[in-house]
Amino acid sequence: MKASSQGIGSDLPALKARYPEHFAASWTKRAAVVGVVTVLSGLFLFGFWRLDFSLDRILSGIGKLGTLVLLMLPPNPGSWAKFFTFIHALAETVAIAFLGTLLAALVAFPIGLVAARNTTVNRLVQFASRRLLDGIRGIDTLIWALLWINVVGLGPFAGVLAIMTSDIGTFGKLFSEAIEAADRKPVEGIISTGGTRLHQIRFGILPQVFPVIAGQVLYFFESNTRSGTIIGIVGAGGIGLHLAEQIRTLEWQAVSFLVLLILVMVAVIDALSARLRRAIIGRSQQPPM
Repeated sequence: MKASSQGIGSDLPALKARYPEHFAASWTKRAAVVGVVTVLSGLFLFGFWRLDFSLDRILSGIGKLGTLVLLMLPPNPGSWAKFFTFIHALAETVAIAFLGTLLAALVAFPIGLVAARNTTVNRLVQFASRRLLDGIRGIDTLIWALLWINVVGLGPFAGVLAIMTSDIGTFGKLFSEAIEAADRKPVEGIISTGGTRLHQIRFGILPQVFPVIAGQVLYFFESNTRSGTIIGIVGAGGIGLHLAEQIRTLEWQAVSFLVLLILVMVAVIDALSARLRRAIIGRSQQPPM
């Protein structure tokens, strides 16, 4: 090994002379890297200055945060009537997230099929469906909530429509990418037996992508329970409306109780969705009998 390394070292001048382009320092690339790092650093510092970042304000705000935490202790809904109202609102938030996610998945699945390269009708339909999904995905859930509130009024129905509309764009993109990534061999086997286009999708592609799609839907259901809290603040139903009301009236113990309820809800849904994902993926990976 030592003799080999010495041999390479002795041949290094000859290699440099023979292949100068591989050993020459690329000043252009180095200058480009330095330039990019300089520009990004400048933008970073400019952003801090432009957004009025102040370390003194953060340090002084820590004391106020401690005072606020003390005001929140102990968590207390205030009365049994409020307790049951908050529990009802929490269940409403879960229902909003569940219905919005389920409806979005049902609507997005056929769009994902025509948006995928290997299952689309033609290139024009694929292009149109992908641009439609991009347009829907470009608008945040909170904006959709404000739009639907002006269409159908305040309440949980607007929340369901907001989550459904927002997730259609994301689900459609994720579903189409999962379908495009499916293995081609099962489809070729079905073609060799005379299977139709529908048979290719039903028996060749769907069994492969179903665990992926189910896992994505479960994850988004978990995420939408948090989104349901946010859109509730603008009047789309759920526990967010009560949270905003308690903050406005400075009922900090009730605020901490609501935050605790939300944390417990998210933890429970996270645990359940994780178990379901493992069950679905584990079942799909079992060899056929």
